[in-house]
Amino acid sequence: MNANGVVVIVSALLLAVAFLKRNEFPSGLDPLPALEAEPRQTASTRRPFSLSFNDVEYRVKPKYRYALDGLVVSFRHHDGNSRMHRRSRDHLNMLDVCVVWGSNADPGLLNRLSFWNGIFTCNVKTGDRAAWERFDIVSLSNNHLISDNPDVRDRVRDIKVGDQIRVEGWLASYGTDTGDERGTSTTRTDTGDGACETIYVERFDITRSAFGPWRVAMWASLLVLVLAILNHFRTPHRPYRRSA
Repeated sequence: MNANGVVVIVSALLLAVAFLKRNEFPSGLDPLPALEAEPRQTASTRRPFSLSFNDVEYRVKPKYRYALDGLVVSFRHHDGNSRMHRRSRDHLNMLDVCVVWGSNADPGLLNRLSFWNGIFTCNVKTGDRAAWERFDIVSLSNNHLISDNPDVRDRVRDIKVGDQIRVEGWLASYGTDTGDERGTSTTRTDTGDGACETIYVERFDITRSAFGPWRVAMWASLLVLVLAILNHFRTPHRPYRRSA
């Protein structure tokens, strides 16, 4: 095997390992001071309003003004034109994002836990009893983010596990003219069905982007692999002949 073949194999193996580990929280995560604060919820006088999005009329009912600084531990993008979102005509729900704050924003703790999003849920598990006892379940929230603003919808597409984000808007219920309505939690201490916050998003920012060593290794190994494959096809083929 020539040197280029070795590069292809090594870079492919590194890419596979780095891809599996890309969502590990780097030890140098450095949470921003804003993550020390709980979400801010204040009374709102904004009246219900109507909007049209993707040829569907929606009624949004703001309940509280809301601001959240959190560390992303899992997320799920929603395609409003597929499966149950299409059947329920729910095109506003662009993203479910699960975040932590306070003492939970510690990579040493988070890497001992597993997080994932279902269709409308955030899940966490661990076999480490000490980590579970240390984890503050009240400092975690799953958020249904809704918006008809194209700029906001573009911004949420860039989200990654480990990012620190700020979300500003309204805790709100919303529904369509068919009568279906999704509500919102208004406290961080509830659990189970209905415990997620539904946020009509006015502003969304990634305040600090996560780019840990495994994510760097993933992109670097992918680049090397692509270049090595291109080099393989560019190099003239020299057939091997055995002398008599």
